[in-house]
Amino acid sequence: MSTRKPRTRAEAKAARSGRAPSAGGAARSTGPAGRRPAGAAPARSRRRTWTIRALWTAAVLFVLGLIGVGVAYAMTDVPKPNEIATAQASIVYFADGRTEMARLSDADGNRESVPLSKVPDSMQKAMLAAEDQDFYSNNGISPTGIARAVWVAVKGGQATQGGSTITQQYVKNYFLTSDRTLSRKAREILISLKIDKQQSKDQILENYLNTIYYGRGAYGIQTASKAYFRKDVSKLTPAESAFLAAVIRGPSFYDPALGDEQEANAKERSGLILDAMVREGWLSDADRAKATFPEIKPYQKRSQSGPTGYLTEMVKNEIIAKYKIDEDDINKGGLRIVSTIDRVKQRAMVDAIKEERPEAKDVHVGMASVKPGDGGIVSLYGGEDYSKRQQNAATQDKMQAGSTFKIFTLIAALQSEKVSLKTRFDGSSPQYFEEFADPNASTSNGRRGRVKNFGDESFGRIDLLRATGRSVNTVYAELNIEAGPEKSMKAAQDAGVRSKLAPNMSNVLGTDYVTVLDMANAYATIAAQGKRAEPYIIKEIRFVDETVPTIKVKRKTQQVFDKDLMADVITAMQEPVDGGTARYVGENLGRPAAGKTGTSESFRSAWFNGFVPQLQAAVGLFRSGEKGEELKMEDLPGEGDITGGTFPARIWTAFMKVALEKTEVEPFPKAANINPDADPPPPPPPPVTTAPEPEPSTSAPAPTTAEPVPTPSETKSNGNPSPGPPQPSPTISPIVP
Repeated sequence: MSTRKPRTRAEAKAARSGRAPSAGGAARSTGPAGRRPAGAAPARSRRRTWTIRALWTAAVLFVLGLIGVGVAYAMTDVPKPNEIATAQASIVYFADGRTEMARLSDADGNRESVPLSKVPDSMQKAMLAAEDQDFYSNNGISPTGIARAVWVAVKGGQATQGGSTITQQYVKNYFLTSDRTLSRKAREILISLKIDKQQSKDQILENYLNTIYYGRGAYGIQTASKAYFRKDVSKLTPAESAFLAAVIRGPSFYDPALGDEQEANAKERSGLILDAMVREGWLSDADRAKATFPEIKPYQKRSQSGPTGYLTEMVKNEIIAKYKIDEDDINKGGLRIVSTIDRVKQRAMVDAIKEERPEAKDVHVGMASVKPGDGGIVSLYGGEDYSKRQQNAATQDKMQAGSTFKIFTLIAALQSEKVSLKTRFDGSSPQYFEEFADPNASTSNGRRGRVKNFGDESFGRIDLLRATGRSVNTVYAELNIEAGPEKSMKAAQDAGVRSKLAPNMSNVLGTDYVTVLDMANAYATIAAQGKRAEPYIIKEIRFVDETVPTIKVKRKTQQVFDKDLMADVITAMQEPVDGGTARYVGENLGRPAAGKTGTSESFRSAWFNGFVPQLQAAVGLFRSGEKGEELKMEDLPGEGDITGGTFPARIWTAFMKVALEKTEVEPFPKAANINPDADPPPPPPPPVTTAPEPEPSTSAPAPTTAEPVPTPSETKSNGNPSPGPPQPSPTISPIVP
């Protein structure tokens, strides 16, 4: 018996099983010279081979990459600094894409350079703390930052996002264009390396401080110091320095003049910069404690004058907010912006307001026209002169909606399927509704809210068609009880109202504060038979560099209401024009129209909002004092009381007559008469038409600049100390049609 040990795995396996290895197995196990065949190498050997090859490949690519970078570095020339003089102003065009409307900036910007020796040390250190704490020790670039920026670009972000040292930012602003490509980023890196070798750190910092954009049209630290603090740069405090270092990150996000949110952002970032200065040993704890947020001077804009200034500011804001192009690129990037503003219609709007507005100078007019189903702002009037009042009366000022809000209650009520346009309600005046009462009232009568029609006119039992045409408050008060104020609010939001709304019962009478553009967009949704569109003012943005793709608008639309529902609502909205509260429109426009008047409590606002199938327009008037407080538009000298059927209707008609010239008359959709089987509500109890005597007086509330919280009713004493009959709560508001 052989005692030879098995030399192969096959032999060992055969020995364990008691069988001899097959010839085939032996042949696969050994070669002619007792070695393994080349094709039978173990997997581990193959992995080792591929690993070695991969490492060699990576090494070769790395060397080639270094050679490529070296060649690119050698071939890259530093541009002459005076190339910044070729910067171009951005131009805004009317909708035709050819007619210039305005220029957003001067070609050479707004700059005043100063030597670094004039810039206080606190300003220099604040900038380093904010943007590049290793500035004096790095070689002009940040490898980790560059890697992060490239990774963001690979994932689909902007190639210039992140990774910029002060040297890189200086190179970008002083030598290069602002396009957002990897090739521009690569050139920025190479030039930064060269600049770091050619210029001292102090020279780079000086040039950077004098070229960076600080907002408010200010290029350079000296101009910025004057724009925000009205002082020479040499007199900046640490707190002021920290603010200016903060604002360059995005002036539209950190300038307190733009709102409370921007002020909060500026305070937070300024504090972080001051804290960083302390950590770096550039600011003592004692000086940090003294560095409270500075007083920022009011913004004195270098702006367009007249009504056009409001349009250019809207264009600029949309570029920043929607397309993420910063102010620096806008001011010197040579953008070519095509707006949605129709030149003829814009001129018609300005002329209509000028000719038909009240004479009183403290009455403000806001107006906006939106293309139904599209969202494009065809024309807009934000005020008479932007250089004198930089508050847009169409997009920023808010006023009570008045009876224009009734349409949303009509939508909500028809959606409920409980009523139709033929449903009849009690239109007598006054009426008392528990749902409109003050919940804190102490008497039974005080818990019954009083609602009356304009002029206390009674209409008997009328259907919703006539109630809409005559803007009957008592009918719509009952309708809101039927539909629910939450549903009225939702209908307004679905239509496109973006201002904050409250679901209180009196919202049907227009107690919510809204903007003109809010209501224009909402009524445009109705005109488009329920198709809502997000409003916009920019159609496209072209770049001087033709290799950068043109940005074109992407419209956002959504069908939010059923077409049959809208057909009935539009039918009802023709009633005010056909002999109702807006009869002036029907008598003078010369074609069918639909719309709604509105006048708020104590004549503090007056509206007309209407449309034809192709075009919508809303106009709102309000009056304010020197401090912005609301004032009545009542019994004005030579004007009388301003209601929706007076000046707003006349302005709207004058505009639309010109805007619709050469436009075919298109029919409105026919009434669908939805909810034909809706049962009328049960007869209400006989209304209380006379209040217990004596009638309490109702004085108007004191003017206020804040938006008041609507209260449905108040309980007031009649001033008689002797016992007497309980007094009813006063009228919610003498809402005018």
